[in-house]
Amino acid sequence: MSDRLTLEVLKKTVTGHAAAFRCVTEYQPAGGMGDKVFPPTYEGGKYATEKRVVEGGEVVDCVLLDSVQSQANRMELALLEAWRTKDNDGQRRIELPVVTVRFDDDRLKKKFTVTSLEAPHRVADALLRDSLLDGVIFRKSAKGKMLDTTEVKNATDLFGLNPTALVFGLWDSTGPRGGLGAKFQRALVSEMVGYEAQAGVKTGSRMDPAQISSHATIYMADNDVGYTIDKELAKKDARGNAILFDRGRGEGKAGNPSKANHSNIPPTIADGGFTLAHAKQTTVLSLSTLRRLRFPLNGSPDFKPVADKAARTVLAALGLLGAVLAREEGADLRSRCQLFPTQTFVWELLNNPGEAEHKTYSLTGDEAVALYNAAVTEAKDAGLPWEGEILLEPSEDLIQLVARSQELATHQAEGSE
Repeated sequence: MSDRLTLEVLKKTVTGHAAAFRCVTEYQPAGGMGDKVFPPTYEGGKYATEKRVVEGGEVVDCVLLDSVQSQANRMELALLEAWRTKDNDGQRRIELPVVTVRFDDDRLKKKFTVTSLEAPHRVADALLRDSLLDGVIFRKSAKGKMLDTTEVKNATDLFGLNPTALVFGLWDSTGPRGGLGAKFQRALVSEMVGYEAQAGVKTGSRMDPAQISSHATIYMADNDVGYTIDKELAKKDARGNAILFDRGRGEGKAGNPSKANHSNIPPTIADGGFTLAHAKQTTVLSLSTLRRLRFPLNGSPDFKPVADKAARTVLAALGLLGAVLAREEGADLRSRCQLFPTQTFVWELLNNPGEAEHKTYSLTGDEAVALYNAAVTEAKDAGLPWEGEILLEPSEDLIQLVARSQELATHQAEGSE
């Protein structure tokens, strides 16, 4: 029977000698054992396969289903959704400092918003770096300048501006110091792996309801569809020859209707997908990593145990909250890769070395929200900084770069230069 994880318990764990919280959960494909799943592919269309040693020393074939980076993104998006959710009184579900830049200029073909919970480098991302806070480039503003001096022994300002960076990691490699910029390791690591993975195959085909023949020939043309069967209306090369249609959007040889996604495609077979004995999600929140962080107040070089304890408690609660909310959203990882847990979510506290069984705790999403909000209240009472939403505007140069990129993407999609 697992105990309920309370704020008092969490405060004791961050000040004690416990190494980490760990949640290990087994999954099966949503279709049941033996159903095929399709993991992510990497450069060259390859799956991330490897051998791993499991309990008992057995070596088994495994495949990566969701990477550490992808898991972090899912947890940050779960936190973003909780932050955006408001009750009938307009009160947010969670309090969280969020830096937001809105790309809503009329010159953009597609308008969008980026937050510090979505940007790849979090608050140190180039999209935020090249935006303006009250008319000043963010990295030169009073708030942005803190990235130049923040470090493990003085993480106070970063805590108040972007606490998720202290949980999921940060490397200010795009700032003025380049590779020497501030670096914080991940305190929260999670991944999903398929065990005893057996590679399968996938098939593909297409039947054209119009029965367009693959023996027809089409040519490049300056018209709405981009091709023609009439050589006289086709684009010509330097020698006056009609140019075969070849935009690379479909399969087959240049001039074949299949290049324009017409005609039948014969059935094909290729490597694809895996069956698994089971999948496993392993999430570890390192309390040791959090204890290395120090939080001096008001520019003082001295540390205050009360502030350190309060800040670390918030970060631990924030990590647990992101992990719990993401797990409760389910594991529909991508097309044909939906998993379902065969176990309840239980958090083990790795406290005393050599223990046969670790103390376990239960934590639902609503409980994690209440735990986190209570920790934030105590941190603010301890004098730690805590921002709300910080709104940025993209600089003129950044707007022009995004607008040009969208224009080029549109031209490429249309097959023109």
